[in-house]
Amino acid sequence: MEKFLTDLFAGQQYDEKNFFLIAGPCVVESEELIMEVAEKVSATCKNLGIPYIFKSSYRKANRTSGNSFTGLGDDMAMKMLQRTGKKFSLPVVTDIHSPEEAGKAAAYVDVLQVPAFLCRQTDLLVAAANTGKIVNVKKGQFVSGEAMKFAVDKIRKAGNNKIMLTERGTTFGYQDLVVDYRNIPAMQAHGVPVVMDVTHALQQPNQTSGVTGGNPQLIGTIAKAAIAAGAEGLFIETHPNPSKALSDGANMLQLDLLEELLKQLVKLRKAVI
Repeated sequence: MEKFLTDLFAGQQYDEKNFFLIAGPCVVESEELIMEVAEKVSATCKNLGIPYIFKSSYRKANRTSGNSFTGLGDDMAMKMLQRTGKKFSLPVVTDIHSPEEAGKAAAYVDVLQVPAFLCRQTDLLVAAANTGKIVNVKKGQFVSGEAMKFAVDKIRKAGNNKIMLTERGTTFGYQDLVVDYRNIPAMQAHGVPVVMDVTHALQQPNQTSGVTGGNPQLIGTIAKAAIAAGAEGLFIETHPNPSKALSDGANMLQLDLLEELLKQLVKLRKAVI
């Protein structure tokens, strides 16, 4: 595991041979929700020896419909994320969408995440790098794993070597994604840890209803294949009741199903390393 990750997980007890997990609800809907998810997932990860980063977006800037929920307000949601991380002694990751947001979000969280649609935005990548925080860049649905070297180079040239890349599927037609697992070793070749975004890879975007669809029944399949392919981390959005989630409910994992899946993945990880 990279030193910046061992430093990030310094407050946790875990199996060093395990994958790490990034998990939480898609967006901050309420403080009660993110506290509930963080408490349950952190307890499960502690029991299974999995290092854990809590994830939720303080704002969702990329929504299909203009009528979709985008957030409670940036300052309020960031403070909720910070309190959640402190309460459960967890590192926290959230998305940023513009260079101006990088420094602001860095005051509240430990990892800045660049959304897939923005992975080529030079000003955003450099602004994230300049905060000194870990930067997780999601591979664009339109970009190859090999081409993500340019995103890595931009961050490194800004003086930051704390970089992760995340695979989240590739556009297949207008309303579907496919996962090309060749992208995991291709992005590892850039000298960075690679995460598999299991739930976003199962989205069915651009639905005429204005709400993104998904195939959550395949979450286990995608996650197991990623572990077998050597991914260092997994990204799984989870919610107590996905059908009532205010964002990405169609592809999130129901919270009470996460523990059993993680048990299976830990066994698989031990078998393949």
